[in-house]
Amino acid sequence: MKPTAGVSQGNALSYKQSGVNYDLIDPLKVAAQRAAAETGAHLATRGFEEVAASRGESAYVVDVGPFYIASIVECLGSKALVADEMRRLTGKCFYAGIAQDTIAMAINDLITVGATPLVVQAYWAAGGSDWFADAERSQALVEGWKRACDTCGVAWGGGETPALAGIVESGRIDLAASCTGLVNPKERLSLGDKLAPGDAIVLLASSGIHANGLSLARKLVERLPQGYLTPVQPGVSSLTYGEALLAPTVLYSPVTEALFKAGIIPHYCANITGHGWRKLLRHPAAHTYRIHSVPEVPPVLKFIQQHAQQNAREAYSTLNMGAGFALFVAAEVAERTAEIARAHGVPALVAGRIEAGPKKLIIEPLGVEFGDDSLQLR
Repeated sequence: MKPTAGVSQGNALSYKQSGVNYDLIDPLKVAAQRAAAETGAHLATRGFEEVAASRGESAYVVDVGPFYIASIVECLGSKALVADEMRRLTGKCFYAGIAQDTIAMAINDLITVGATPLVVQAYWAAGGSDWFADAERSQALVEGWKRACDTCGVAWGGGETPALAGIVESGRIDLAASCTGLVNPKERLSLGDKLAPGDAIVLLASSGIHANGLSLARKLVERLPQGYLTPVQPGVSSLTYGEALLAPTVLYSPVTEALFKAGIIPHYCANITGHGWRKLLRHPAAHTYRIHSVPEVPPVLKFIQQHAQQNAREAYSTLNMGAGFALFVAAEVAERTAEIARAHGVPALVAGRIEAGPKKLIIEPLGVEFGDDSLQLR
């Protein structure tokens, strides 16, 4: 099934109404990037230099001679609040999945530049020391974190576990991860310099909402008759809204590593997180991105779109809508790219192509178009 573009907007719930306004956040990010760019010259005093084209990308890249080093830090966001509420409602602990979500936020960004993840560091800031006294929850966090590291083949180097009463709310935890990796050989670097008309767009499936759009998803609970316990597909499945939201984020690095081993180096990659499908416009070059096929939308995202009364444009500008990661590859290897992803348990779709033309994204099956002004991250 494909989502409909004509959902009524009479009582629509937008991402801004849920408390997240990228129009306010993005200018700060741009200002920070410009200030940060002035610090890149300090690397020369150590005998290194930055890869300037990585500024504004999902990971920062430094040239250290025989290879590149890439690094990233990311936070989970508010998904832990859903896990906390579902623990209260059901007695079940979901923190193993929350750990995977946190690591995925960092690793899925790091691999966009062609890096192999090497080391992950943890930042677990609780609202008080008592958070760590819950042995089941703490152990689930540790076990889930290690399992995700094992899946991605990375070392867990260490971390920080501060108790920040007065900064973090009592009974809550703020989770984040940093990740460092290598681009080796250097030819594996994918910052879009080879991106060109004729390239194919391969979309890797998401497992659900992942860890972006949770502010909207939590706000929506106010409209649901049974809150988080509302069935997502009544009469079809007993899966509740809360359980569906807590499906762990897909870790995509096993796919990108397999592609490299198969001799496929993407021309560009995009981790589809905040800003939804607008992330397909992340590269600054002027190209037209034409989507001719859209992936199946996970039931939880259909549910959110329906109950938030969002049209397709609003939904696809906020949520991943079934596509968690985009690979821009040469057309002749597009089908092979999708096959390799599927062989590693990740559904994939050759969804579109790049054309010469003004910078815009055209999602043909939905009649939705995003222009050059839809994503301002630089």
